[in-house]
Amino acid sequence: MSSTPQKTAIEDLYRQESRRVFATLLRLLGDFQLAEEALQEAFIAALKQWPSDGVPANPRAWLVSAGRFKAIDALRRQSRFIKGLDDIADSIDAATPDYAGLADDEIGDDRLRLIFTCCHPALSEDSRIALTLREVCGLTTEEIASAFLCKPSTIAQRIVRAKAKIRAAHIPYQVPGAKELHGRLNGVLQVLYLLYNEGYSASAGESLGRIDLAVEAMRLTELLLQLQPHAETMGLLALMLLQESRRDARCSEDGELILLPDQDRSLWKQDDIRRGAGLVRGALLRGPVGVYTIQAAIAAVHAESPNAAATDWAEIVGLYDVLMGLSPSPIIALNRAVALGMRDGPAVGLLHVDGILRSGELHSYHLLHAARADFLRQLGERDAALAAYKQALGLVEQTTARRFLAGRVAELESA
Repeated sequence: MSSTPQKTAIEDLYRQESRRVFATLLRLLGDFQLAEEALQEAFIAALKQWPSDGVPANPRAWLVSAGRFKAIDALRRQSRFIKGLDDIADSIDAATPDYAGLADDEIGDDRLRLIFTCCHPALSEDSRIALTLREVCGLTTEEIASAFLCKPSTIAQRIVRAKAKIRAAHIPYQVPGAKELHGRLNGVLQVLYLLYNEGYSASAGESLGRIDLAVEAMRLTELLLQLQPHAETMGLLALMLLQESRRDARCSEDGELILLPDQDRSLWKQDDIRRGAGLVRGALLRGPVGVYTIQAAIAAVHAESPNAAATDWAEIVGLYDVLMGLSPSPIIALNRAVALGMRDGPAVGLLHVDGILRSGELHSYHLLHAARADFLRQLGERDAALAAYKQALGLVEQTTARRFLAGRVAELESA
């Protein structure tokens, strides 16, 4: 095998497995910076050795073993300048196994353990989410900032502070016991929700979504549901399944965005819809329900409608009313405004969207301006619609969405 295919294989492995390798290294080494450096050193070693030696039979085990060795070696080299590091190296060497001889499926998965560490109640809510998305999921600070609608520098500061707090407070690297689990659950669910959202609708880049992130979010939510069958965990998994059922219908064959009303519903995955709807019913029966179950119930109304015209917008508006009561936010208000426009007409929808715009909370959110533009277009307000579409286009970073908005602009300019 030539060096090019080998390099491609390593790059693919990095995208698919690097955070899993990192989570195991963190368990073995007990320090975020040391584990991150060990991860990078392991992949550097792979780039040097695998082109000539070939990809090992158990690449993840090889990377964990290499990272562990590199970390111990680095600590011993640095012990010449920093007292005590040699003892730490000896302790890690004695207390942790060398994974070189294990099969990949014998290593276990440490990411759920890492999520609970990052979501420890000693950390602030914002810091917990930012740290988990960065360290467990591998999102960049820019991607996290987009999800939070804030600056990358703010996210970077939150991550640094969270790591320092974990180190200073000696927060354990473990899944909590049953008594602590319930209190930690909401933070974990929020992280998985944001991870799936980035996987379903990427904040930037060429692809509309990132299937690897979506799959990872769903896998971890399944694990969490097995750990504790809580109603909101059921609701979140239901929401993911119902959203995922539409993935194949969201783009045309040439990669153009297709909005929900125009999608070919024969492409929707009925197995995902059936399971998702079943989980919604189970969550509603189990209770207490929260924001994820209500969002899943909204997604189920869409998924179970035979066509766009048959959508029960009155029920969707009612569910958004419940959602606003549980967790009022400008984005939920925007989604409710769109639903009101579908139920009561574009003039009503525009009235509510303009109210959100006047509040200033979502002024930099491209979907607000896109929704406003669409209502204006339906009302025949060409010039105002064109200006709103252009404002949305100036704010969006995702390539597929940019092409869609640019198409709307071109369509109105030529009208």
